[in-house]
Amino acid sequence: MRNCFDCMGNWFGGSSRKSSLEVSPATGTCAVGERTGKENLAKGSIPVISCEGACIRGEIARQAANMVAKHGNFKRCCHGELFTVPDSSMAVWGKNAPKIVCIDGCFLKCHSRVLENLVSPSQLIVFDALSHYQKYNDVFDIDDVPEEERKAVARDVADWVIKCVDEGRIPSNKNKEGCNCSC
Repeated sequence: MRNCFDCMGNWFGGSSRKSSLEVSPATGTCAVGERTGKENLAKGSIPVISCEGACIRGEIARQAANMVAKHGNFKRCCHGELFTVPDSSMAVWGKNAPKIVCIDGCFLKCHSRVLENLVSPSQLIVFDALSHYQKYNDVFDIDDVPEEERKAVARDVADWVIKCVDEGRIPSNKNKEGCNCSC
């Protein structure tokens, strides 16, 4: 029996599960991103990237990353620039930071899989938010979860990430269940 991946492979000229994405060259840079990237590089800030998927899981990861970025030396890094404007200050900061935190929304780990091709494995600290809070497996739409509940779950994820990083309890990037520590 064929599955949709077999059909998609035929649509796109072959059957391969390895993704490839080409990005057209940027014609400029973002002035705010340039300033922010330079400031964060100079301060040695820790970049925080997150899933920004359309579903509730992506929204919780995004909100959690925003919360983490207000703690200590963490700062939000623009994944758009990091992924697609390779010579921007934002990308230089993200690629050269000793550590980069990625909060993925679910087990697909979309953002960390992209980051694996941009930074050294020793730099990348990946958190699978869904494995931590274990809810909303049957929900897609953000508005199906009340705003206060979304914020509370995101706060819980942010606190988990901060605690793990602050205590040096770094999750295993190989572990599909998220953090392998007791935090």
